[in-house]
Amino acid sequence: MALLPPPLLLLGFLLLVQAPSAAPQTFIGINYGDIADNLPPPASTARLLKSTTIGKVRLYRTDPAVVAAFAGTGISLLLGAANGDIPSFASSPSAAAAWVAAHLPSSTSPAVNGISVGNEVLYSGDATLISQLVPALQNIYDALPANSGIKVSTVNAMDVLASSDPPSSGAFKPELSAALDPLLAFLSKTGSPFLVNPYPYFAYQDDPRPDTLAFCLFQPNAGRPDAGSGLTYTSMFDAQVDAVRAALDAKGYKDVEVVVAETGWPHSGGTDEAGASVENAHAFVSNLVSHLRSMVGTPRMPGKSVDTYLFAVYDEDLKPGKASEKSFGLFQTTLTETYPTGLLRNGTAGLAPAPAPTVRPASPPPAIPQVGHTSIALVVTFV
Repeated sequence: MALLPPPLLLLGFLLLVQAPSAAPQTFIGINYGDIADNLPPPASTARLLKSTTIGKVRLYRTDPAVVAAFAGTGISLLLGAANGDIPSFASSPSAAAAWVAAHLPSSTSPAVNGISVGNEVLYSGDATLISQLVPALQNIYDALPANSGIKVSTVNAMDVLASSDPPSSGAFKPELSAALDPLLAFLSKTGSPFLVNPYPYFAYQDDPRPDTLAFCLFQPNAGRPDAGSGLTYTSMFDAQVDAVRAALDAKGYKDVEVVVAETGWPHSGGTDEAGASVENAHAFVSNLVSHLRSMVGTPRMPGKSVDTYLFAVYDEDLKPGKASEKSFGLFQTTLTETYPTGLLRNGTAGLAPAPAPTVRPASPPPAIPQVGHTSIALVVTFV
């Protein structure tokens, strides 16, 4: 059989990496929030997501009607229990069992891959709630059917890290040890992942320079060497994920997988929100999708894409906070894309080269501390 010349082999590989797959990709998920008053019915959303290569959906509130809408779609669910559920789960195994009985599908479709109990609890500052977290996780886990394979975890903000710059220096905040140590032990014992919310967008907010924007959007840049590991990073996403990986490794939990529970980029924002634009949202999401499909992995974890839940299906018009908080939707309520994402099975609109980033006029950049952060993202400057 004649061998293809190297250029054709390369072209074939690139088409394989970039072209939308006909089957759901289990490493690409999406968050389905509902803080809005204009959302389509769950059945319409389920049909929409079935038309994409998204393989997983994370729910914040586990509405049985929403769960039932995903039956037969081939999409698995990460069910969510609210922070307010934690006290009853922790104090009452029967309450945890009742929640599982009420929210876990009675059939095998849709599949449930995990249950997330609470959101950014360790960042809440509520010492009582924090102390109840692991007992709640344990009681939910104990209530699951035998051999279900369902993972039980909780979602963490990037602020659990004391250091992330460079990524090899990743370390958890010492003051969280009393809560983190039993959490990590539980995750290791049950084979459950460490769920975390890295947002390059918020890192750019803290360091709004053109070179930082390119680094955050997976666009061409000089790269940032990590002297501690000898690795070079070309994206903020990889740097943030690897900082979490380094922190887990430093704690002795190399067996605990990192899963990105949320990441995204707003397509609109206020005048004080640098980089919130359709162009940048398109660049971030479409380039992230391509990065995940490449199976390159991160510099510290090569050869396998980290499971990643994009944020989010729709804009949420009732969310409090800045304008950008309402504007992360990849899809409109008309069931069309907000911008090309590369996720639709029957189209390649999201595969065009990402446009040049939108940059606000910049004065000389301020000095950036080694570990600057917002509520959900740490800046990686490698300086």
